[in-house]
Amino acid sequence: MKKIKIIVKTKSKIYPIIIGSNILKNISNILKSNNINFNKCLIIADNKVPKKNLFILKKKISSKIKLIHLFNSSEKNKSQKSIDIILTKLFKNNFNRDDCILSLGGGITGDVAGYAASIYKRGIKFINIPSTLLAQVDSSIGGKTGINNNYGKNLIGAFFQPDLVISDINLLKSLPKREIICGYGEIIKHSLIANKKTFEFLDKYKHNILKLQSPYIEKTISDSCKIKINIVQLDEKEKNLRKVLNFGHTFAHAYEATLGYTNKLNHGEAVILGINSAIKFSLQNNLLNKNIHDQILSHINILKLPNNLNKYFNKRNVNSIIKFMKSDKKNKSNNINLILLKEIGKPLINLNFKINKIQNFLKKELVN
Repeated sequence: MKKIKIIVKTKSKIYPIIIGSNILKNISNILKSNNINFNKCLIIADNKVPKKNLFILKKKISSKIKLIHLFNSSEKNKSQKSIDIILTKLFKNNFNRDDCILSLGGGITGDVAGYAASIYKRGIKFINIPSTLLAQVDSSIGGKTGINNNYGKNLIGAFFQPDLVISDINLLKSLPKREIICGYGEIIKHSLIANKKTFEFLDKYKHNILKLQSPYIEKTISDSCKIKINIVQLDEKEKNLRKVLNFGHTFAHAYEATLGYTNKLNHGEAVILGINSAIKFSLQNNLLNKNIHDQILSHINILKLPNNLNKYFNKRNVNSIIKFMKSDKKNKSNNINLILLKEIGKPLINLNFKINKIQNFLKKELVN
């Protein structure tokens, strides 16, 4: 399949997303054809990315000075301390605003690298090369950057669009199945908030997609990107419409935080659990038709995706989950703001629910 080029047009920046197989080795031509130039670059690379990919990247970039910063990507390292280390390296090597930070890694690496790029001298060039399915379909798109703190996930950050995104399918082949499922969580989310046609394609070719088979995986990544891009272009700073991208995430972020961002539950798995909770809550509040609820649940169950809260939590965790849901950025009152579903392709935003209603829902979901 030929490489796909998608143009993202936001108020702050216009930039391309390039999707294809084995395109990393052509990065020099990609940069040239998109008129992106710099003398120095700092490659912030997830230390889990195979070294051969890092070697190819360093070799093929034609800038005079190429520095590498290996990053141990984890939610705990998505911190101010990590940012300070990167900034110090940039200052010591006298980077200017025409130079570049380049991220090679998953969503955490991209978030940290992007945030560092956004605040170094009020903005430096930024290229994102997402190496996970999750990052290729979600976090590399839309300009959200940021870090965590003791109060929750992504509470410190900036909207900062990259100059270029390169999604090489070949980078996904080294990932364990759990990482592919992690990205698939966001793919499901995008299809549910978009339209029936996208979800039906996903439902029909789900096994091919999870096996990274062409042309299904390229089309899925492209479709997922376009869904998010269309929303971001209309609402770059998440004032209203962009909130639909948080479908399932109010639950998901609270689940992750309650478990202390440990390996027990990764982000995509939390999103799938969050989608599960959101559609059940939608059904219980007479917002979603039972047939559609069952159709979505069947898709998740057939693929044996995370679907049981009891595997991760018990009733004693409810207060902790609620605490983190209350600190969600969408909340503007003492109630909890949720994104729910009316139909496939018809998400509902700005719905506020009393805390005890969500508490009771979670207690019913948890048997012990």
